[in-house]
Amino acid sequence: MKPGYVKRFSPVERLLHWVNALGFLFLLATGLILYLPRLSVLVSRRQTIQGLHFWGGVGWLAALAAVLVLGGRRLRATARELDSFDRDDLRWLRGGKAPQGRFNAGQKINAVLTAAFTILFGVSGLLLWFGEEDTRFRFASTVILHDGLMYVSLVLVVGHLYLTLIHPATRHALRGMTLGDVRVEWAMRHHSKWQPDDVHVDWPRARRG
Repeated sequence: MKPGYVKRFSPVERLLHWVNALGFLFLLATGLILYLPRLSVLVSRRQTIQGLHFWGGVGWLAALAAVLVLGGRRLRATARELDSFDRDDLRWLRGGKAPQGRFNAGQKINAVLTAAFTILFGVSGLLLWFGEEDTRFRFASTVILHDGLMYVSLVLVVGHLYLTLIHPATRHALRGMTLGDVRVEWAMRHHSKWQPDDVHVDWPRARRG
């Protein structure tokens, strides 16, 4: 481990993040081509794009499932961290200064929404695909749900990219999701309740400093 840095994300956590991110961006791109008339006319191969969108979605879900199985105990521990919500998290959401663990309250909510949206995208997408061939699977609410999820997800992605790439206080977090580690000083400032496993870092001493 590089001196002055502490490990924040394991390889399997980073793999799950990037499989989800890249798959979602591919589906967003193909979905927008299908959704926006100008893009649809520009590409002109609507059936091909529909096939790419559907099978890309199937591949996305299958890849996520494979990573979850591969991650096993490590990802179950991560899920428990994300599922824990305490008074400090509520204070943080209200705009107060409150100590946070490895994940802050906003990241916990984002993780829950991401998981829920993934399931809803999968179910609604399958219904839309099968509805092309069988009217029994056609429901007006399915289109509304799928499109609504796209709009909300787009807003979340833009916010996520802003915090990751532009906002000076939080963009260092990208290093954790690419290289796995972050600066000790940054971690202590933003995640002071976190107790890292890295034996090379004297966390209490770093906290006092």
